[in-house]
Amino acid sequence: MVTTTGLLADLVRNVGGEHVNVVSLVPDREDPHSYEPTLRRARDVVYADVAFSNYLLLEQHNVIKTLDANLRDDAVNVSLAEDAVKYAAEIIPLVENVNLDTIWLGLRAAGDGAAYGADRSSDVLLSATALDGPGRMVGYLTGSFGDPEVYFDSGDGFDAGDGFRDDTALLPVDAHTHMSWAFTEPGVYELTVQARIQVDERSASQPLGESTVLFAVGVPPGSAAPGRTVLGEGHADITVDLDTGGLEVRHDPEGGGEGAQQVHRLEDVVIDVPTTALAEVPGDRRLGFLGRPGDALYQLPQAVLGKHVHGEIDPHLWQDVGNVMAYTELIRDTLAGADPEHALAYRDRAEAYLEELAALDRHVRETIGDIPEDRRYLVTTHDAFAYLAQAYDLRIGGFVTPNPAAEPSLADRRKLGEAIRTLQVPAVFVEPNLQARASVLTEVATEEDVAVCPIYGDTFDEDVTTYVELVRFNARSLHDCLA
Repeated sequence: MVTTTGLLADLVRNVGGEHVNVVSLVPDREDPHSYEPTLRRARDVVYADVAFSNYLLLEQHNVIKTLDANLRDDAVNVSLAEDAVKYAAEIIPLVENVNLDTIWLGLRAAGDGAAYGADRSSDVLLSATALDGPGRMVGYLTGSFGDPEVYFDSGDGFDAGDGFRDDTALLPVDAHTHMSWAFTEPGVYELTVQARIQVDERSASQPLGESTVLFAVGVPPGSAAPGRTVLGEGHADITVDLDTGGLEVRHDPEGGGEGAQQVHRLEDVVIDVPTTALAEVPGDRRLGFLGRPGDALYQLPQAVLGKHVHGEIDPHLWQDVGNVMAYTELIRDTLAGADPEHALAYRDRAEAYLEELAALDRHVRETIGDIPEDRRYLVTTHDAFAYLAQAYDLRIGGFVTPNPAAEPSLADRRKLGEAIRTLQVPAVFVEPNLQARASVLTEVATEEDVAVCPIYGDTFDEDVTTYVELVRFNARSLHDCLA
């Protein structure tokens, strides 16, 4: 048998036992994202009956090319991350631009306004009338050709004398729009909004209601607004309900569309603008209203046609033990199909290993569950722990680069320092095999006087030699360093 990584080799050994001889193309301590296989490793592939890779673009491309080019035509070649979906493995997007990994907050006019005599030519006016916060807030829309339209800007105040004309968004009835929200400083912002309807050009506008929207910008939303519902993902709209005449938030947390929307009073929610939303004013002169190019700002980005913008599927499925249980079932059936003579032995060993993994999953939940919720922020070397966060109720507070093969920029460094300061994390986490690339993280941690703790991502070393050891080590390290 041949696998691409030592982690996969360990899974195969647990199922295959004495009936398999497993060789890994990527040695322990090496990074599968960047490892270049040797000629000796290529010769190992030639003799394999079965090959297991993770793929979903996890492994460096030459690793996959070495595997596929040298494997015999009659050998079995399995991509675990892709095929394990049939065994109920869950996959999540890998966000190419972390600044898009936020809630998308738009505006909506719900209903037809018939009670007010409105028709499709009528306007719903949503105005920003006051802002209490540590910095400036701008709400704007970028058109199809990149030209911006500013809806709200607290920088020049709010003028009631002209009906807040310069801080008003107009919507047709029964319509919604996406927009970007930019904030210049971290902290808590309270925005007052007012809704009106204008049936036609000859009629005066009719008031519909007024309320406030709370934003937690670069600070933990739970402590910023205790007791409020935190909206931090999916798609939400500040909504004028033309049937009731009130203001509310309609929230679709998982992209299910209007049918999946949850309705909240504005006073009951807080909009999370996380540290990962920290960006810089771009050099485009059309966006000069945001500030000087390079100035820092926090931004909730505009969604495109309501679709979530994301990159490739995150390949690090094994950080969720439930996904490795799916891997195990796929390995069991693959080995049984390739070697029917020992199929019963493979099934028995897989059953025992699945029981061990189920206990491991419970152990991780209990261990991480002991960490206070407001301290469950994970700052790491690269973005390899989304499955860990999703499965075990952690939050990604920041990382040096999305990919360990990329060099961090000065903006990455600033963003990392800001995340550590505003979230008040007690520790950051470094993968032992990426120590050479962790200098930025350790330097920033030293500057901010926080601990540097180990966490294992893609590979083993002399201290951690099995998948179960890896998961137990990570859970213990997270607990000891965060709790």
